[in-house]
Amino acid sequence: MEVDTVLWSKLVTGMTLGFHAIFATIGVGIPLMIAIAELIGIRKQDSHYTLMAKRWARGFVVSVAVGVVTGTAISLQLALVWPNFMKLAGNVIALPLFMEVFAFFFEAIFLGIYLYTWERFRNPYIHWLLTIPIVAGAGMSAVFITTVNGFMNQPGGFTIQGGQFTAVNPVQAMLNTATFSKVFHVLSSAYLTGAALLAGIAAFTMLRKGVTGYHKKALKLMMTVVLLFGALNTVAGDVSAKFLAEHQPEKLAAAEWHFETERGADLILLGWLNAEHKIIGALHLPKILSFLAFGNFNAKVTGLNEFPPDEQPPLLVHYFFDLMAGIGFALLGISVLYFLFTLWKKRNEHNKWMLRMLALSAPLAFLGVELGWFYAELGRQPWILRGYMRVEEAATTSPSVRVLFFLLLLLYIVLGVFSVLALRRLFNNNPAETEMEKWAQHAGDQGTGKGAHA
Repeated sequence: MEVDTVLWSKLVTGMTLGFHAIFATIGVGIPLMIAIAELIGIRKQDSHYTLMAKRWARGFVVSVAVGVVTGTAISLQLALVWPNFMKLAGNVIALPLFMEVFAFFFEAIFLGIYLYTWERFRNPYIHWLLTIPIVAGAGMSAVFITTVNGFMNQPGGFTIQGGQFTAVNPVQAMLNTATFSKVFHVLSSAYLTGAALLAGIAAFTMLRKGVTGYHKKALKLMMTVVLLFGALNTVAGDVSAKFLAEHQPEKLAAAEWHFETERGADLILLGWLNAEHKIIGALHLPKILSFLAFGNFNAKVTGLNEFPPDEQPPLLVHYFFDLMAGIGFALLGISVLYFLFTLWKKRNEHNKWMLRMLALSAPLAFLGVELGWFYAELGRQPWILRGYMRVEEAATTSPSVRVLFFLLLLLYIVLGVFSVLALRRLFNNNPAETEMEKWAQHAGDQGTGKGAHA
């Protein structure tokens, strides 16, 4: 039986991207949370926050280790599965790919110093300053790799001669028109997801083991961050929508099932399509799509029928887009509700239903990230490099791509199991309360001089 190498190439990339997105998001989002917790611990002289930073940093190391492997797999599949794309555009994207690796090693060096210098400085702010290059390195790593995705959507920074890219300006290619909106959305969603993860863990622990001072403080701190970045992520989504309306109207039209060009276009939520592509059971918000796209309720929005059928994205992206946006608003709404309960004295923000919602917010946030990336990639179809190379032109013709898929699948199963076991051993066998008691006892021993003989 003949192997459909294009389909298997898509499956390899979807799997590698989907798995890596989990650890990449953690890698970008968690360092900022560590920095915030340690700074508050120093300023308030509250050991609970310092312990948060210590424990989160330990878990972060596991995600970094796995992220290195998944990131390497991304680079490997890019070269093996999409050789024609790399042949055409490799000299353009080489700089941001190299800079992404440099940013990672920059982060890793300071992470090692940070981990091994706890309580080594008389002034605790010196240790906290080590979090700045860690946060910056993680953020810049996301920025550089996102510019590659931006270039694939809005190619530029070169001239084309004889079917080859020449006179390449890699900086101009990186600073393409898609870069700002994509970087804004990627960073805001990573910080939102990192905070939602830690808040969800705190809520889940409180459901299982009861409310403690440590977890109450961790939950409130992270929900503050969720509220902040939930609002910023909403703004980032609006910026992205306006970018798509101007530069990739076919992608926006597919996401909104907007087929005919018209003024005062409705925003379509949910629903399904029948065999004649008629929208059934959807919620129509009059003129809202025009407003979201151009800030004008009567603006003209380009319909999908304006584009050749073989250049239209799959209509499936509508569901990805709706669910992604819905999750973003849900996370923002849950954070608002949490703080309303903290202010409303008759309510308890730590009641079981609220804690269940907060625990659920962690997997929801990651689902939103996954849906966002799949919308970004499928919405660019049929192009791998918009306007220059189609997916089927870029894919490998080797039937071995099917073997690669299963080898990578096995790798990800092993990595996933390893991550879960390592994190369970780190935290389940060493609860925060137990560690807090040991810490207090150690501090007391040091104060009475007993620790001098250790």
